[in-house]
Amino acid sequence: MESIEERFLKKIDATSLNFVRSIIQKIRWEARLIGIKGPRGVGKTTLLLQYIKQNLPIDHTTLYVSLDNIWFAQNSLLEMVDDFVKKGGKHLFLDEVHKYPDWPVVLKNIYDDYPELKVVFTGSSMLQILNARADLSRRAVIYHLQGLSFREFVAIQTGHEFPAISLKDIMENHIQISRDIVSKIKPLEHFTKYINAGYFPFYQEVPELYHQRLEEVVNMTLEIELPLLRKVDISYIPKLKQLLQIISESVPFIPNVSKLSERIGINRNTLVSYLFFLQEAHITKNLYKDIKGITQMQKPEKIYLENTNFQFAFTPKNADLGNLRETFFINQVSYEHAVEYVKDGDFRIDRTYIFEVGGKNKTTEQIQGVKNSFIAADDIEYGNAKKIPLWLFGFLY
Repeated sequence: MESIEERFLKKIDATSLNFVRSIIQKIRWEARLIGIKGPRGVGKTTLLLQYIKQNLPIDHTTLYVSLDNIWFAQNSLLEMVDDFVKKGGKHLFLDEVHKYPDWPVVLKNIYDDYPELKVVFTGSSMLQILNARADLSRRAVIYHLQGLSFREFVAIQTGHEFPAISLKDIMENHIQISRDIVSKIKPLEHFTKYINAGYFPFYQEVPELYHQRLEEVVNMTLEIELPLLRKVDISYIPKLKQLLQIISESVPFIPNVSKLSERIGINRNTLVSYLFFLQEAHITKNLYKDIKGITQMQKPEKIYLENTNFQFAFTPKNADLGNLRETFFINQVSYEHAVEYVKDGDFRIDRTYIFEVGGKNKTTEQIQGVKNSFIAADDIEYGNAKKIPLWLFGFLY
C-alpha cells in the first residue's frame, strides 16, 4: 500500500495544470461512481490527476491507483479499498480498470459496500458497463473522452482559450463567430498542423516521434485490448492489421464484404464483427445509413479513419485532401451529434441537417433544393450564408 501511495504522490507532483481539458467542467464529480472511457493516449490519466490536484486534499482521504500496477498481482483491490476506507478514505481514482480481473463485479461490490466512498474509474473505449453479472449502468455516470478538438489544440498552441460553440450557433451565427476568432488568431495557420499531428495531447512531448507513437498506440489496442475485452483470438490480430492497412490505403473505404473476406481469409460474419470492433476501439469511424440500433453484424456504408493524424501515421502517401477534410468533419461533429450516411450530400447530422464538405470553391450544386443543407468549406476564414468555414467545426467541444 505504501508503494501505491508513493507513486500517487510522484504523479501528482509531475502533473501540470498549464492546460486542462474542458470536459473537466462537465463531469458531475459529486456522483458516487463515475466512469471515463476513451482510447489510449487521449489524456484520461492526466484528467484524473489534474482534477485531484485542483480540487482535493492530497492526504489520506484521496488515492489514485493504476490497476495495471504489478502490485495487484499479489494484492486484492477489494482488500486495498477496505483498508483505505477504514483509514478515512473518501475519494478513490482507479485508472485502467479493464486491466483488473472481473472488474465489473468488483466495482459493483465497492459501490454497494462503501456508500461513503466516491469512485472514479477510467478504461478503454470498449468497456461494457452493462454486464450480466454486474450491471453498472444504473450505478455509474459514464463520460467519453476523445482526442483534442481543434479548439483545444489552438488553446495549447496560442494560449487563447475560446469557449466551445454549439452546432446551432455555428449554423446560425458563423460569420460573426468567425470574425471574433480571426480577430485574435489565424485559424488556418494552425489547422494544417492539427490535421497532421495535433489530435493526441502527447504530440507536444517528442514531435518527431509522434506518428511512430500513434502506430504503437494502435498496435497495443489491437494486440491487448481487443483480445482482453472482445475475446478476439490473438492469432487473428495480423488479419486485423491487414484489414486496417487496406482501409487506410483507400479511405473513405466502401466495403465489399464478400471480396474483402476472401482477400483477408476470414468469413463474412467475422469480418463485419471486426469492422465493428475497430470503430469501438476508436481506430476507425464507420458511417451507416441509420445510426439507431447499430448492431455488431451491420455492414457500414463507408469507413473512415477515426482521426486525420492516423492517415499520416499509417499511409502518409495516401493522405488525400478531400478525405482529410471529411475525416476532420466527422470526427469533430460526431463527438456530440449523430452523423449518418446520406445520398444527397456527404453527411446527415442529427437526422435533420445535410452537409457537403469541400474546398473554398465548393458550390451548392450537389445540395441544390435539399432542405437544411450547408457547405463546410476548407481554406476560408469567413463563410457566407450557408457556406461555413470547415475549421469552425473544430470548436464544438
